[in-house]
Amino acid sequence: MQLLKLSPKTRNLFRNYWLMLGTYFLFFFLLGFLTTVMPSIDLQKYQQTELFNFMNESPLAFVFMAVLVAPVLEESLFRSLIKPSFTEIYIFICAVLSFIALAFIPEEANSILKYGLLLLSAFLLFLFFSSLKPGRFLRIFRIFLYRNYKLFWILTALLFGMVHVWNYVEGWHFDLILLILIFPRIIAGYFFGKIKIENQSLLWPILLHAMNNGVVVFFLIPGLT
Repeated sequence: MQLLKLSPKTRNLFRNYWLMLGTYFLFFFLLGFLTTVMPSIDLQKYQQTELFNFMNESPLAFVFMAVLVAPVLEESLFRSLIKPSFTEIYIFICAVLSFIALAFIPEEANSILKYGLLLLSAFLLFLFFSSLKPGRFLRIFRIFLYRNYKLFWILTALLFGMVHVWNYVEGWHFDLILLILIFPRIIAGYFFGKIKIENQSLLWPILLHAMNNGVVVFFLIPGLT
């Protein structure tokens, strides 16, 4: 009964979450069939070693990164240009600058402090951009993005999956095993874009992303101690 009292956009959030889980289930079912037919496929070839080391060494920072920082930064980068408002275009610019800034921050810096300051800096930069009046080029760019939103939806889903290759390997190495390993991220990227289009706000893919990561973290909690 409580679910019926939720707003249509909130109900759509949960609907997309369950559809995403169902798609995950179908993918892993087909994957199990594929590995039975082709036992030569070695899914243990690549491991997320650095990610699991980070999880074990800094559990609090890992939760902070997975449930807050990653959804905000990644959705700001990958979903902000799908049927965007001018505000969301500014958010995209801030996200790009934030990822560039990461390259100049020492890896050994405290993760919570590093990303906390990065988010704060991005927010202040956003306030500056949002105070500006959109120029002619920006208005034309927004029209272009609206007309080609399906292309950007699918393209960003693929790119979202591709960047997660770096969870497993360094550089640009790619093969069939890595494609299989990142395919759930492509599925996730598809649904993050879908809810952005349906609910017409960047807030919703951020929430769906946070829910998705939060559930994974919940099941990993026993391994964090």
